[in-house]
Amino acid sequence: MSENLNTGTDELLCSIDHRVATITLNRPEKRNALSDNLTPALRQTLLELETRNDVGCIVITGAGTAFCAGGDVGGMSSNNAQAAETPRAERPTMDNKVRTLIHKQETLTLRLFDHAKPTIAALPGVAAGAGMCIALACDIRIAAASSFVTTAYRNIGFSGDYGGSWLLNQLVGPAKTKELYFTGRRVQADEALALGIFNQVVDDENFPTAVTELARQIASGPPVALGFMKRNINSAIEGTLRDNLAREADTLMRCAATEDHKEAVAAFMAKRQPEFQGR
Repeated sequence: MSENLNTGTDELLCSIDHRVATITLNRPEKRNALSDNLTPALRQTLLELETRNDVGCIVITGAGTAFCAGGDVGGMSSNNAQAAETPRAERPTMDNKVRTLIHKQETLTLRLFDHAKPTIAALPGVAAGAGMCIALACDIRIAAASSFVTTAYRNIGFSGDYGGSWLLNQLVGPAKTKELYFTGRRVQADEALALGIFNQVVDDENFPTAVTELARQIASGPPVALGFMKRNINSAIEGTLRDNLAREADTLMRCAATEDHKEAVAAFMAKRQPEFQGR
């Protein structure tokens, strides 16, 4: 049975079906650009989904023909105009601005990267700027053939935020990351697949079905083991092989003590599909 969650705004939708939580950025007229309503709702929804036992996988996608165009440039213009009208003594200091942005980044892309649940970015179209960073912070990216990504920051005189320079670097290395940041060019779906930015590219007409199949396959897995897998792989980025061996030994022994492990063995012996309970 499907359940719709109240996110507090029509700009962000969330539903749960077959243990898959689908979060939809819902500003199609703005190519799902981030806003003062959408972004806080996304942060809060991700936080609430962390502890839901009926969710085994999270899909983030966009309404219409875009994933997320990043920041709303029109909104930036309005904010700049308002700032210019504010008396200088009342304007936030540079340190306060930096601290505020760090908090916003940590409660969005860092929260997504470290999320307890496996996450999938499903791209029906463009992911640009901070929208690209949201996609990169997910564990897996599946894209429609007509989609593309672009760093886009140079186009508005920004150096980048929301972790893109680190996240992209993990996938394609520093030289390619610099190229894509310096030029801001579009990386079409076939190139993104070849570079490893996308895990899978699907014809536009088959895209929704492919997303559902992948998400349900992941969501049907053993929740405890999948959570440990994600933690081990994320930690391996900065740790040594010795560190990772110790971490894998610890988490595997914890998995061995779960009911899900016993169920998986019994199902394997009986040649049937296991039914995992997350304990």
